[in-house]
Amino acid sequence: MNRSAKYLLSALVLTTIGAYSLAWAHEDGVLKVTTVAKSTKAWDGEPLPAYPTGQPEITILRIVIPAGEKTPLHTHSVINAGVLLSGELVVHAEGGLTKTLKPGDPLIELVNKPHWGQNDGKVDAVILVFYAGVEGQTFTHIVDEHENHDAPAEK
Repeated sequence: MNRSAKYLLSALVLTTIGAYSLAWAHEDGVLKVTTVAKSTKAWDGEPLPAYPTGQPEITILRIVIPAGEKTPLHTHSVINAGVLLSGELVVHAEGGLTKTLKPGDPLIELVNKPHWGQNDGKVDAVILVFYAGVEGQTFTHIVDEHENHDAPAEK
């Protein structure tokens, strides 16, 4: 058997073993994959913008909104999505649009649109958020409600 045939046979064997291992692991309950969110649109139903150009940088933040508190009015300049880990959260956008989140609910955030989150519950709301930006970019901006312009917020 020539060298190319040996490599092909080895790759086929490894692929087959890997496929059986994955199936075996899944059948035993070791591996389970669930799509939590997949969309081309933000939570308001509008299409997501194109990704920015530059060196991609992913940021993951764990955000705690205390019971009875709300976030400032803000915008995001990049695509981001999160999953509410605990508590309850209502997100608000212009025009009275709202979305209520319970633990485990996903949220594909608004981009370049003012919004805020409000925790009317009795426990802290904890959300894990993934931001798809570019290196060095500030991705959240606090909106000055009096002057109606963006001021950079901390990353």
